[in-house]
Amino acid sequence: MALTLTNFEAVGFDGTAPRTIAISDDGTIARDALPGAETIDCKGARLSPGWTDLHVHVWHGGTDISVRASQAGRATGVTAMADAGSAGEANFHGLREYVIEPHTETIKAFLNIGSIGLVACNRVSELIDMRSIDIDRTLEVIEANRDVVCGIKVRASGVIVGTWGITPARIAKRVAEIAGLPVMVHIGEPPPLIDEIFDILTPGDIVTHCFNGKKAGSVLDTPQVYAKARDLARRGVLMDIGHGVASFDFGVARQAVADGFLPFSISTDLHLRNIGGPVHDMATTLSKMLAIGLPLEACIDAVAASPRGFLGLSASDGLAPGTKADFTIFDIVDGDLDAVDSQGNHLTIDRVFEPRWTVLGASIEPAARRVPDAESPA
Repeated sequence: MALTLTNFEAVGFDGTAPRTIAISDDGTIARDALPGAETIDCKGARLSPGWTDLHVHVWHGGTDISVRASQAGRATGVTAMADAGSAGEANFHGLREYVIEPHTETIKAFLNIGSIGLVACNRVSELIDMRSIDIDRTLEVIEANRDVVCGIKVRASGVIVGTWGITPARIAKRVAEIAGLPVMVHIGEPPPLIDEIFDILTPGDIVTHCFNGKKAGSVLDTPQVYAKARDLARRGVLMDIGHGVASFDFGVARQAVADGFLPFSISTDLHLRNIGGPVHDMATTLSKMLAIGLPLEACIDAVAASPRGFLGLSASDGLAPGTKADFTIFDIVDGDLDAVDSQGNHLTIDRVFEPRWTVLGASIEPAARRVPDAESPA
């Protein structure tokens, strides 16, 4: 059924926003009002391009850490997401058939360079030695799934690679280059050192967990490391939040943002071990970034236009006639939220993102922030 959206404040779009948005039966933006359309009063809320989470884990049942895609998606204001390496070449077919294809949200995926992906995350490493990687089969899976594979994922930290160090990241980068894709590199405790990772990255690649607080794994470890991180960002390497259970520090984020070192994308790294805290959802993650000093406009860009552009979706041009409707409708309300980062530090947040609806095509559904402890992580 056709829809007409009224009484909203459009944010994150090019040019002057219309006073109303008409959506035709086929789910695309219409030039003019449509007779018989259902009118949705947005009650003065903000309307942005659909929130997009560039780092989630939604291969539920295929890994021991993944949430259901429905828990990461429209119910909490997110209309598009990228699974960040839950599946490798050996089990990607299941992620596609049982998660990507059935859901209304746009779901793409970074293919793990380790063949088994995160089947038994951190209990059985996907990167033990060279037997863990099958380059030929990985390239075959990429070619067979070009429409949904958006990059290669490698977890380049000591708990995963052990003494193998930088080698898996180098292999991942070479495979990504052969396939013409970016690589997303998880940074954390060494080995390898963050300097070694930075040395192999080129424009379009992604550093996820960019504001982690791990010693010898943080962009703020030394002035030299920080200068290198800033130089990479200037040259087009993309810095992604990837909050997670162990990879976001209020102090690091606050200092970086105050210094003008802004993230390309705000993502949650949502999975079973953090959905009950400290992450909860995208709205809570956005609220944290707003509270530590990231301007509202930058928050919207980092949750909408930037990650959507990376995934090849409509972005700031999302109100153009003929474009598929893809919006998140939300408020920012006064609050008293006790937020926690991955290091156990607390921050009181007084301005909170509250999603109200998502619009995908001609479908509108209610959305809400996940209230802490209101949902079991299972």
